[in-house]
This record gives sequence, C-alpha cells and structure tokens, in this order.
Amino acid sequence: MATTKKYTVTLPEELAEEIRAKVGPGEFSRYVTQAIERQAERDRLGELVDWWEAEYGPVTDEEQAQAEAAHRALVARHAARRARLVEEERRAS
Repeated sequence: MATTKKYTVTLPEELAEEIRAKVGPGEFSRYVTQAIERQAERDRLGELVDWWEAEYGPVTDEEQAQAEAAHRALVARHAARRARLVEEERRAS
C-alpha cells in the first residue's frame, strides 16, 4: 500500500458536498485522489502531444480523421466481440 500523507485543500463547498453525497464520507479522499491522478495523466499526455508536435509538426485534420476512424473501428470490433461472448454465455447457461 502506498504511503499517504494528509493535506489541507480548499474546495467549493457545493462541490465537496456533492461528492460526499455521491460517494459517502469514507470514500471522499479516494474520489479526490482518483480525480487528481486523472488530471496528472492528462497533464502528462498534454506534454507528450506538445513534444510530438514540436518534433513532427501539428496533427493535420486528415490525420485526426484517420485516427478517429481507426478508433471507431476498434470500438465496434470490441463491441461485436463482447456481444459474441455474451451470446455464447447465454447459450451455455
């Protein structure tokens, strides 16, 4: 288990209460930790994109469209695979 340390942060009360109501008081720190981890991942990805564009130039609209099409195809392939697995499980039951 990772070592933890207590910090004091200031949050808008409405936001903090919304989170607490959603996750319960015992899960508040975990929720905030996960949110910070996601932001840190986004920051690192942004740094990677900045480096990539400095090295190779900005992504063109055509490249972006190709990447989005490839992503959609991959998502569709995985959805079809999941559907097959669910159907196989249903038949086996």
